[in-house]
Amino acid sequence: MTSARPPLLPVAALHEGLLAAADRDAALWFVETGPVEGTGPSPFATRFPTRHAVVPAREADVVGTVAERSAGGAPGFVASSGPFLTEAAYPALVRTVVVPRRNVKLVALPPEGDGPTPPLSVRDDLGAMRSLPSMTVVAPADGPTVRTATLALAERLGPAYLRLPPRESPPVTDGEFAVGRARELRAGSDLAIIVWGAMVARGLAVADELARVGLAARVLDVASIKPFDEAAVLRAARDTGAVLVAEAAPLGTGVGTWVAAMTSENYPVPVRRVGLPDVWPTGGAPGSLDERGLSVERLRDEAWELLRLRGKAT
Repeated sequence: MTSARPPLLPVAALHEGLLAAADRDAALWFVETGPVEGTGPSPFATRFPTRHAVVPAREADVVGTVAERSAGGAPGFVASSGPFLTEAAYPALVRTVVVPRRNVKLVALPPEGDGPTPPLSVRDDLGAMRSLPSMTVVAPADGPTVRTATLALAERLGPAYLRLPPRESPPVTDGEFAVGRARELRAGSDLAIIVWGAMVARGLAVADELARVGLAARVLDVASIKPFDEAAVLRAARDTGAVLVAEAAPLGTGVGTWVAAMTSENYPVPVRRVGLPDVWPTGGAPGSLDERGLSVERLRDEAWELLRLRGKAT
């Protein structure tokens, strides 16, 4: 009798995706600013030592290594903390990776705990990356999707940014993913819930609660932040008449602002946005999602407000 495989968590899924991609493409390489697991060599380093490098988290070292390895066009992945990639290394990465459109995938590793990923400091990481021309931006919800997205990005030419969800995120999807496509995880015509990353599990929890009282909420996982599946969002707005966007990103620059703009231009339906407040956390720590106003209870309350607004609940 064999034991069941443990749930595939995000960091382990990244390793699986990298190894599978490297098996397919003998030119693929991987640079990290420290072992992804925190101690000991990564699985990639063990199997493909000549295609792997660990570089101290200093801008000159990382950017120089990336530029050198990407010069020939081979697909490469660089894993580090989100704040390092989008702050300290950001200007140099723009010059050496984004402007020449090199085939480099930037992986933002998750912090410990369930705080917003990566911890926000000076800039909104997804907003910064989404604003760059030709940059693909992906934010999966769980390990299965991380693995699939890693493989998809390895096969996609040009720069990309992959933001991993919190380390202990349990699987909530079957891992299906395609760049530029939103995934419908729940069908429904009473309300649309648009989520990505750590908020997917919470959106599903709200949809399941509503289903128990006879209300059907459509849940869209928009893991492909850029390119974005505008057609799926507009279809959901048209079919349901109300949209709730929940994300671990600042309200001012998050996906919710984008969704509100596109629906107002095409199907002007009520849109509620739930995101991170525009204040720095007390003590400088990111705090948990619940502590920053992204609890299941908050999403449930917002969903009921929209349903009442549309006359679908009293």
